[in-house]
Amino acid sequence: MRTISTQYGELIPQHTADDLRKREIMPVEYHASGGIKSVPLEEQTVIATSAGDIPAELVSFHENGSLNRIFPLNGKLSGYWSQDDEAGLSVPITLTTPMGVIRVRILSAGFYDDQSLRSLTLWPGETVSVPTPAGPVVARIGVSFTRDGRVRSLEPAKPVAVPTPAGEMTAYDPDAVGVNGDANSLAFNDEGKVCRLSTTLSGLIAVHPDGRTHRHVPQYRESLCSEAEQEVVPMRVEFDGDEVRIAIRPDRPATILKGKGYVFFAEPFLPQLPDMFTGLRCSV
Repeated sequence: MRTISTQYGELIPQHTADDLRKREIMPVEYHASGGIKSVPLEEQTVIATSAGDIPAELVSFHENGSLNRIFPLNGKLSGYWSQDDEAGLSVPITLTTPMGVIRVRILSAGFYDDQSLRSLTLWPGETVSVPTPAGPVVARIGVSFTRDGRVRSLEPAKPVAVPTPAGEMTAYDPDAVGVNGDANSLAFNDEGKVCRLSTTLSGLIAVHPDGRTHRHVPQYRESLCSEAEQEVVPMRVEFDGDEVRIAIRPDRPATILKGKGYVFFAEPFLPQLPDMFTGLRCSV
């Protein structure tokens, strides 16, 4: 039986398929340099990582051979195998992270090329309490870290008030989708200050250097649930030194306000829509 040698031990690539979870044999992939890029495993195998022992059905590697991402499960969803079926195989894992020891179900864990923990992507419905520079925040979907172990970004599980250069704003993205936890809607810069957030409950007033005032608020779109209903589109705001970027729709360019002299004020935005931030929406 062919095995692949890695710094994490001998790995046995997938070489059989079945009628339910693994309906096809996934290939082993290589970097252009010839090093292993990803390996689907024949059986779930425990991999020793800097965060602890993690069972794996799929692993990917950096070009230097260190672990890039590890997936405890790798079933293929279909009409024969649902997310609920896959969820029945997911078990909590004890991990040592920059935010302490946690026990949680994960879709994947990402690592830097120096083997330090880069991110966690949580199983749908799982949450963790994250100590951030803005205070403890309950996160869903994902959390990411810097190489030196600071919280870089997270996906709030519910609306949370955070300080920004414009004042207090309420961070929450009801449209967030958990592809991976590397980049999330609430992010912090190297100084620990909020540098990016998505919101449906805050507006931003920009006072231009010439005295003009412009109000930026979340916009509405037709709901996929019903043509007679509307829902609020999360507004993304990024603070980067003297530049502020405001995106009111993901399909439109952001408004960029650059240069000194601008003054920003946050304000509450209260859409008169029921259940604005409960669960996934029809548009997700």
